[in-house]
Amino acid sequence: MKIFVLGSGGWGMALAINLHKNGHNVTMWTFFEEECKKLQTERKNEKLLPGVIIPDDIYITTSMEGAKDAELVVLAVPSFAVATTAENLAKVLPEGIPVINVGKGLDAKHGYCRFSETIKKAMNNKNPVVALTGPTHAEEVSRGIPTAIVAASESRNAAELTQDVFMNDTFRVYTSPDIVGAELGGAFKNIIALGAGISDGLGLGDNSKAAFMTRGLTEIARLGVKLGARQDTFAGLSGVGDLIVTCCSMHSRNRRAGILIGQGKSAKEAMDEVGAVVEGYYATEAGYQLAKKMGVEMPIVEAMYHVLYEGGNARDAIGKLMGRAKTHESEEVWITK
Repeated sequence: MKIFVLGSGGWGMALAINLHKNGHNVTMWTFFEEECKKLQTERKNEKLLPGVIIPDDIYITTSMEGAKDAELVVLAVPSFAVATTAENLAKVLPEGIPVINVGKGLDAKHGYCRFSETIKKAMNNKNPVVALTGPTHAEEVSRGIPTAIVAASESRNAAELTQDVFMNDTFRVYTSPDIVGAELGGAFKNIIALGAGISDGLGLGDNSKAAFMTRGLTEIARLGVKLGARQDTFAGLSGVGDLIVTCCSMHSRNRRAGILIGQGKSAKEAMDEVGAVVEGYYATEAGYQLAKKMGVEMPIVEAMYHVLYEGGNARDAIGKLMGRAKTHESEEVWITK
């Protein structure tokens, strides 16, 4: 199958390599001419994927014209570039060709809508959209370390095609009809991962991080259900699975940035030191604004917004979270006898 991968970051490269392993004809697109020439010549990016070689027959280009002949398109660009890239892709992509989005975040340009909504609008609703998301570090996928992921879509055919195209002995793909929950879980877990990193940077313990992760997931699910997602999706790979891998690994840019913030750096200083997009920073604003709009209580997200955008002290924010009024763990209440 002819597959066009938009994006030459670590995730785009890892997926291109995985698709090549499955015998597909893969083209990888980059926006940057200089990066294109370097990848064509060196066939690697040591900073993003150390020791990983891009096969010689993966074609690398800066032209989007190759999408005209594609049978499947993978959108693997940073969150801030999804809307613009989708709009440009729509000018060349034939009707009916599935678009697989692997980015995690929300579209701030269009009122914090989900990326599948942005892509469908750009394509004039003529191309099925799939969210491919879950606990997946590019560094591990590119080296063939066993990984499981979810292909979520309103179109069962598109989800199952994605499963067939990507799945192999080290990359297991499940399907789901709940694209709302899958996308929201992938976007909002970055907020919690950033906060988990702050907890580590402050020198707090395993108890603290476990509580932060668990209650953070509760907030994500609460907002997700209000926005139309299924509760059980947040207990799956795109929810708790993605949360675990992002909060606990040093591969995670969000966790690394959070550690630096906990050690006293500003959000900007931390992101500059990480040297790559820290999606949790942008997701925090999106989560905060959506929670206010939907009338959903999200104290952890509010605390993160205060620290990241209002210069609040992280240790003080944790103190306020711990001192909140008593409540039940579950949304349900006891029936008193």
